[in-house]
Amino acid sequence: MKELRFTIPLAPVTKKNSQRIANCGQYSKILPSKAYVQYEKDAGYFLPNRGKKHTQPCEVVCLFYMPTKRRVDLTNLLEAIDDVLVKYGVLKDDNSEIITSHDGSRVLYDKDNPRTEVVIKFLES
Repeated sequence: MKELRFTIPLAPVTKKNSQRIANCGQYSKILPSKAYVQYEKDAGYFLPNRGKKHTQPCEVVCLFYMPTKRRVDLTNLLEAIDDVLVKYGVLKDDNSEIITSHDGSRVLYDKDNPRTEVVIKFLES
């Protein structure tokens, strides 16, 4: 089984906290928070295999080390990292045919070294 391991040495940020509403003519559009937009931009520098757009089924395991002990929604953190992987072309899409599971992902505490440790395990077809 092929694996891809890397660390994003930034405090994890969810996409859904502090969303913004932008007026686009007659329509309104929901935008992610400014903190998430900056996280997404900065996280791109730490991703291997950018632009490969893997389509093989895989399991994405993430250990999110948070700088505080405040409560955070694991599913929102997973959604954010999945979107980053797709935006920078590490994975072609984040649908259930490509990302088959997030088994083993969890939120941990590390005040001095917040980060996200990611392991992508490519499964046999």
